[in-house]
Amino acid sequence: MSMSRRSWLQSGLAVSALAMARKQAAAQAHGGMQMPMPAAPAPGPLTKQLPPLVLPPPTATVTIPKPPAGEHYTPVIVPDGHTLPFERRGAVKVFHLVAESFRHQIAPGLDIEAWGYNGSTPGPLIEAVVGDRVRIYVTNKLPEPTTVHWHGVLVPNGMDGVSGLTQGPIAPGKTFKYEFTFTKPGTFMYHPHFDEMTQIAFGMVGMIVVHPKEPAARRVRDFSLMIHEWKIPIGAARPDPFAMNDFNVLTFNSKAFPATSPLAVETGDLVRIRIGNLGPMDHHPIHLHGYSFEVTETDGGQIPKERRWPETTTLVPVGSVRVLEFVADVQGDWALHCHMTHHTMNQMGHDAPNLVGANMSGVDKKIGTLVPGYMTMGETGMGEMMMMGHPRNSISMVGGKGPFDEIDMGGMFTIVKVRTKLTTETANGWFAHPTGSVASEASADELSRDGIKI
Repeated sequence: MSMSRRSWLQSGLAVSALAMARKQAAAQAHGGMQMPMPAAPAPGPLTKQLPPLVLPPPTATVTIPKPPAGEHYTPVIVPDGHTLPFERRGAVKVFHLVAESFRHQIAPGLDIEAWGYNGSTPGPLIEAVVGDRVRIYVTNKLPEPTTVHWHGVLVPNGMDGVSGLTQGPIAPGKTFKYEFTFTKPGTFMYHPHFDEMTQIAFGMVGMIVVHPKEPAARRVRDFSLMIHEWKIPIGAARPDPFAMNDFNVLTFNSKAFPATSPLAVETGDLVRIRIGNLGPMDHHPIHLHGYSFEVTETDGGQIPKERRWPETTTLVPVGSVRVLEFVADVQGDWALHCHMTHHTMNQMGHDAPNLVGANMSGVDKKIGTLVPGYMTMGETGMGEMMMMGHPRNSISMVGGKGPFDEIDMGGMFTIVKVRTKLTTETANGWFAHPTGSVASEASADELSRDGIKI
């Protein structure tokens, strides 16, 4: 028997209430960050502990993809994702989206039960050319109805995908057909317009790129990134669709650093980064190190050249697209990340006292008699928390390995790797800095020479 929206929400509320009760009980028992993390509960008779997903490590794309037969555009690179294939039926390009649930790995150590399209979140990139007539079939394998809205695409009203307003819902097990013509080039998105609170929270988002008829006159490295935010309780596998704040997992293409694949480019490339935001609540200031760029388009269309200005950070509001362009001319490993500091941390909890500067040695000793090995975290800052252990299926405060030390960033963070010559080795290795070009500890002679007193 299919599950109605009302019963779906009621069951979700019951689960949410149970989780809240458990959280409150744990807080009363342990009092916050000072206490050690509790061990993850053993699977009960109604749960099944699945083995962790084992996936290849993040890898940069070295070679610019070739377009499908008969096409002339430069395909977009989707780090940690893929492009939806199509078949030609006469003058129409035919695509097939399948809305379904599946296991997805945010980063090693955190596997979730996601919803998405064709086995991925975000769903596969839909790529076409202005003027293309497309027919997109949508099969619903979810436990509740869904639709697809083509966000920013100008379509006939009956193809707009708003359940109850422009069409009926796609019931579980059914397949609907959408057909329209892409009338303008640009970067757009797709997502459900039935129970979007739940379905988007679970990962049902995707990007659309419509290329102009005339291909680019120069070499372009073109990337698609969907930014998203999730609330995934420690040890849980299902994102919380009721969250309105305190999101603790932030992602590029549903991956959190250190699992984000870098964006590899060669000097001289025109670099285009298409960033979409279909997250539930937050806008994200996306900052690129080492370069200034121009925002060349939104999901509303191209921005005329005379209306652009240089930026190093651009705000990507909820429900919008920003396309960044710059010419790669300075080698290095350049960070690209959200500039909200908590958005570059993995599964960071906030229901805890501020212990920075506190002397907790006496507390440690007393609690240590009851809990061997206990250690208070956060007395000198939060960096030391990267070294702590984790319960099953969690990545709290996890960072990544860097060429000099641990990179204490996570979440919505990735790297743009600029090289004079891209190879598998240079794109996936660390930049070799010229001698004398890396910040280092100042010597006594240098301090004396410049009159610096410590």
